Amino acid sequence: MEKIKVNDIELAYTRRGKGTPLVLLHGYPLDHHLWEEVAPLLEDTFDLILPDLRGFGESTTVGSPYTMDDYASDVAGLLDQLGIQKAAIAGHSMGGYVALAFARLYPERISGLGLVSSQVLADPPDRKDGRYKSAAEVSEKGIGGVVETMAPKFTSDERLQAFARDAMKRQQPAAFIGALKAMAERMDSTPLLPSFKFPVVIIHGKADALIPIDRAREVKNAVPQAHLVELESAGHIPMLEAKEETARALKNLA
Repeated sequence: MEKIKVNDIELAYTRRGKGTPLVLLHGYPLDHHLWEEVAPLLEDTFDLILPDLRGFGESTTVGSPYTMDDYASDVAGLLDQLGIQKAAIAGHSMGGYVALAFARLYPERISGLGLVSSQVLADPPDRKDGRYKSAAEVSEKGIGGVVETMAPKFTSDERLQAFARDAMKRQQPAAFIGALKAMAERMDSTPLLPSFKFPVVIIHGKADALIPIDRAREVKNAVPQAHLVELESAGHIPMLEAKEETARALKNLA
């Protein structure tokens, strides 16, 4: 992986393909390897940029609290150093929250938005409390409990559960804690939706146990021109469960 210095962290990324710049942002608590199976299906259409968000994979983090805006600023700094003024941004789950923050902060720099197994709403109070409790658990006991709880929620496919489990185990506790707190404090992005004049792609599995399909349909209703793909048997990781359909949908961002 290549690495750059930005916002007091070292951000790791890979780059492959040619065409329209497309940044693929992984979800919590994973890293850029999440996109490895779908990337070969996209590299003939896109200049793919796959970062590890701060704290995850090979990227470093800071000890102080940070927000979705900070993650988005990291992405903007990466694009600056790559000499890319404008790019499509697609994010999975938490990566979608980062993509939405990027769209709010840098509207002139986004050429298209992809939301994969994500949503625009902020956490309700009980979910917010749950994230802080999970962060405290990781701080006190390590990541094991969160890993075992989350793996079956990603997908019903046992092989892919094993992939998710292994990917989560590679991450540092600080990344879990920082991301959980950042997600808990994220804002509702619903007011942003009417301003989206660029292509929007929404990809969501009907069997998603973490973010219900209704969240995707709500975005489609608010952005009528958006391209919504509902995947009949996919759960929370469609780029692994239905990679061809996911790639086909993302090509609408070219």
